[in-house]
Amino acid sequence: MQHAPKPKPPAEGPRHVAIIMDGNGRWAQQRGRPRLFGHQAGARRVRAVVEACPDLGIEYLTIFAFSTENWKRTQSEVSGLMGLFRRYITKEMEGFLREGVRVRFIGDRIRLDPKLRELMDEVETLTAHNCRVNLTIALNYGGRDEVARATKRLAQEVAAGRLDAECVDETTLTRFLDTCVLPDPDLVIRTSGEARISNFLLWQSAYAEYEFIDTLWPDFTPEIFAEVVERFGGRARRFGAVL
Repeated sequence: MQHAPKPKPPAEGPRHVAIIMDGNGRWAQQRGRPRLFGHQAGARRVRAVVEACPDLGIEYLTIFAFSTENWKRTQSEVSGLMGLFRRYITKEMEGFLREGVRVRFIGDRIRLDPKLRELMDEVETLTAHNCRVNLTIALNYGGRDEVARATKRLAQEVAAGRLDAECVDETTLTRFLDTCVLPDPDLVIRTSGEARISNFLLWQSAYAEYEFIDTLWPDFTPEIFAEVVERFGGRARRFGAVL
């Protein structure tokens, strides 16, 4: 008698997804509109992606909003982006609270406008008890800059005698990173067809799976998100071992 094959156990999905939201400018240019129009469309797309996370089993979502290198863009674009960030945080704050979204920011805040920093502090405080989705926004963030700042703080602890240099290892440095309270990302997605990581979560993504897709960020729908997450479930993650 032939037995029916046992059903496969459900694939384990990613707990933490990080996204490089690329392609806003090109999306706008394709429509004959200024680049800021594309950034506005991209900001609206964030809400749909955040709302999709619980159904996909994603607890942590980290998005790359503005890099340390983005200051090289035109003054008008940078100013427009900073204004967009302020409007976005103000507009979405009630929604974050209602939907149980906890918001954190990573990156070097010193260069940011004081009013923007105040808004960032406010939304972090107001959403601190939320746990349905953990949204981390990387703003004025660069992976190398983060590691340099963490190393500086670590060195200060050693110099002050609060840390033994002989005991410093990978775990020690991790405690000084902006992401010290977050798990490492399981999956990193970059939209727009570019196949590079652009200084994003360099330390944390050592064993992450990557997906580079052609879709421009404003066109990145929850359905596309679900497809990428499903593909993740079919990958064998060895972490250097042999399975």
